[in-house]
Amino acid sequence: MRLDDKTREIIKDEVAAQFGADTTVRLFGSRVDDTQRGGDIDLLIEPSQPLAHRIQEECHLSARLYIKLGGRKVDVLIRDTLKPLLPIHEQAMQNGVIL
Repeated sequence: MRLDDKTREIIKDEVAAQFGADTTVRLFGSRVDDTQRGGDIDLLIEPSQPLAHRIQEECHLSARLYIKLGGRKVDVLIRDTLKPLLPIHEQAMQNGVIL
């Protein structure tokens, strides 16, 4: 996994502040592969409660992390427990790493 401890803590703290401490955060995509370089940070967020405004929450968290991480691009997906899984969610859950 290509995230340092400080970055992981910032991500976990921001997710907990927005969604609660019981929210699961998964890193997926190129940052999971130690042989690659660069790339944005791809996160799958799994809140314990359904969200009324999922897309707004994704944008809000992505913007907060962009600022806190000094301009690093962060892609945020939130799993909606009331809707079927999309292929990107399945891929993230199979290959992702829980932070």
